[in-house]
Amino acid sequence: MIKIDGSEGEGGGQIVRNACALSLVTGEPFQISNIRGKRTKPGLMRQHLTAVEAACVISGSECSGLAVGSSELHFRPGHVEPSEYHFAVGTAGSTSLVLQTVLMPLLLASGPSRLILEGGTHNMAAPPFDFVERSFLPVINRMGPRVSGKIIRHGFYPRGGGRIEIDIAPAQLAAINCTSRGAFLGYSAQVLLAGLPLEIAERMLARTKHLLPEWADDAFTVREIPGDQGPGIILMLEVRYAEVSEIVSGFGQFGVPAERLAKTSAARMAGYIKATAFAGPYLADQLILPFVLAGGGSYTTVKPSQHLLTAIDIAQRFTGRRIELQQQAGGAHLLAVG
Repeated sequence: MIKIDGSEGEGGGQIVRNACALSLVTGEPFQISNIRGKRTKPGLMRQHLTAVEAACVISGSECSGLAVGSSELHFRPGHVEPSEYHFAVGTAGSTSLVLQTVLMPLLLASGPSRLILEGGTHNMAAPPFDFVERSFLPVINRMGPRVSGKIIRHGFYPRGGGRIEIDIAPAQLAAINCTSRGAFLGYSAQVLLAGLPLEIAERMLARTKHLLPEWADDAFTVREIPGDQGPGIILMLEVRYAEVSEIVSGFGQFGVPAERLAKTSAARMAGYIKATAFAGPYLADQLILPFVLAGGGSYTTVKPSQHLLTAIDIAQRFTGRRIELQQQAGGAHLLAVG
């Protein structure tokens, strides 16, 4: 029984999600205490509960402590069965985070699977669906499996109600090396808007243009979606290279001016472009599971986040793999799995 203190490292829901995924693949049972111990509202929230429940459903696993607000879990993994599964968070909790929990076990299963996930698709503290589709899944597909996704309906915080569909053709994960972005292909800035005044989006893009003057005018667009899928607004800045795409997101929040959100997002994107690393901070965090389960490989990333360091720690506990981080000339860090 692997015992984990959920208040260690980044102290959030990532520990729960990664532990479930790794347990299903390795067969190692675990216990987590002090779940989300560093958060303002500790314990399991609805999206974490759905993620653990999903892990149980796809595998027949046994788990105690499954309740909103629970601070402790005992998880004994079963056998993952490929199939079509439908999970609903029931709130604006992130569908992407539920996907993170079950994707690795299903893409290593004995047959294809299909996931229908309902809840939030574009909300704070989680990668939007666009990031999963265009930044994360292309790397997974280079490693052997074939995973595709589409969004059926957007779901913003706090309403939720979104829907995504994921098709998974499993295969063994091959170790790959991702140390170069490849040739520059282009960039774009899009505001996704639902049920809010258009002038908010226009102010957001105007500020972004001012802060990224080298980006051409035709790179900036507003996409309005039906108001009943909101209210909500998100700014997504994307830069595309031959080997990787990075998406920086800024979510609209009550009391936060559109211009401030644009300033923060533009600064993050400018920092990534200036760096030489393959993976931005969020992609680096999500690549830990597939790379450690492939048993090897490497990628470069920007300055390691606490989320990344915590993901490394949890992965090593379940697999025993050696994961090394070495700073390179120019500030990039090389992460190697051995």
